[in-house]
Amino acid sequence: MNSDNFRMPTRRLAALATAAALTAAPLLLSARPAHATGGHGHASAAVLRAGLDVSLLHRTADVPLTLSLNEVQAPGDADRTALSARLDGVNQGRPFSVLRADVASARATATDERAEGSVRLADARLHVPGLPLLSLIEVGTVTARATCAAGEEPEAEANVLGAVTVLGKRTTLTAGGPTEVRVPGVGEVRLDLAEHRTTSSTAAATALRLKVSVNPLRLNVAEVTGTVTLAEASCEAPAGEESAPSKAPESAEPAASQSAAPEPEKSSEAPAPRVEPQGTQSNLAETGGSSATPYIAGGALALLLLGGGAVTVARRRRS
Repeated sequence: MNSDNFRMPTRRLAALATAAALTAAPLLLSARPAHATGGHGHASAAVLRAGLDVSLLHRTADVPLTLSLNEVQAPGDADRTALSARLDGVNQGRPFSVLRADVASARATATDERAEGSVRLADARLHVPGLPLLSLIEVGTVTARATCAAGEEPEAEANVLGAVTVLGKRTTLTAGGPTEVRVPGVGEVRLDLAEHRTTSSTAAATALRLKVSVNPLRLNVAEVTGTVTLAEASCEAPAGEESAPSKAPESAEPAASQSAAPEPEKSSEAPAPRVEPQGTQSNLAETGGSSATPYIAGGALALLLLGGGAVTVARRRRS
């Protein structure tokens, strides 16, 4: 009689332990930590970038001139309207003007939904070493914008509005190809107008790109060559973030009842992260352990302890 009374609780205890293990398994598997695969986008903007080689008279030295104005990375903005530089051997070592403008602003913003870079330049005059009085270029209004929104096609645009004067000559720019301006005794400038390009996740826009080759023969400068970029903006779209893992079901039904149950209707909400069943071929091909391994090991250890306790109690009661 005592033996019969003992067997029932023992069987119930074993059944409860097994049920707890079966219930805990999907809970542990669904409790993997979520790793965000995305984040903020990226954006940058610059009013001016210049890379010039300055040759002094009699080829005594070649001096590089690399500079930028209002170059920002998201999040950032700048609105300096003047840029000057100093080079050894040029203008007796005194600063010389590179750019002056009424408006020269650059903005770059980036969130987890949108990234954008933009530039606006108005009434600008650009100079190179050796030409203090004659502007390399004068422009009315120059703008560039690059926008990258999550889940949308990136956009890029650049515009040059108003009059453009190159080395003192009024110039008409065309979008069909580069414009070349030659001034005898001074040099030549090649202008590429309103370049923009986009990919599935990036965009970039440049309002004006100048290829410069001038021979001022003033202020101890023999020749200036290189490139100058006015109004440049770029962006990269934010990457989508992995959705948070869904909560485990409150109760676990036996496999047989689950297979017999009708398939639930599809929901318009984002699906929960997919969990590969343990023991499938895809997991066999993986190296190392997954983040669920400690939970599975803990569940197995708890089940082992429960079984050992049940056996110990059974032996004591029999004795």
